[in-house]
Amino acid sequence: MNTTTKTAELIRQRIETMPIGEPFTPTAFLECGTRASVDQTLSRLVKAGSIERVTRGVFVRPEVSRFVGKVSPSPLKVAETVAKTTGAVVQVHGAEAARRLELTTQVPTQSVFVTSGPSKRIRVGKMEIRLQHVCQRKLALAGRPAGLALAAMWYLGKTEVTPALVEKIRRKLGSSEFGVLKSATSSMPAWMSDAIFRSERTVVHA
Repeated sequence: MNTTTKTAELIRQRIETMPIGEPFTPTAFLECGTRASVDQTLSRLVKAGSIERVTRGVFVRPEVSRFVGKVSPSPLKVAETVAKTTGAVVQVHGAEAARRLELTTQVPTQSVFVTSGPSKRIRVGKMEIRLQHVCQRKLALAGRPAGLALAAMWYLGKTEVTPALVEKIRRKLGSSEFGVLKSATSSMPAWMSDAIFRSERTVVHA
């Protein structure tokens, strides 16, 4: 078996163990061979229909629903996969975080995520996913419910983040996760940590 054939076989075997619908990049296979041979193998697998190219440099074992046919990976999974190639962190945009926590009824019309990596636009079929660079402290607790709350508060801003809103967040998160949020006050601006402190004081005196 020559090197190219061996690389192709290793990649096929690894792809078969990957979850269906979970996007991946060529970097997942660099220990199988050279970047050129990895790219060549992935291109052949796309042509054979074994995998699909989601966007440039991102692939997936397609998930097929008997009701709607092929199901695309979620925008968040695609954004996280792209960001992972540079070691960047990705978090749901504050507008979407506020909607998920029912702090607003507005529904974002675009798929936008904040990241520690560079800003970029990713085209997935007819959909565009935007990655928006923000400072590291806005990404504290990314990937967990407390991180959603932090993103929502950054988005809503000083005038809307009142002790009453913090209390709504507390009820949504539960005491344990709210404790995690409080532990990140060093990453918050003064107006945000002050709203949390005033909410705590209200609870104590209630």
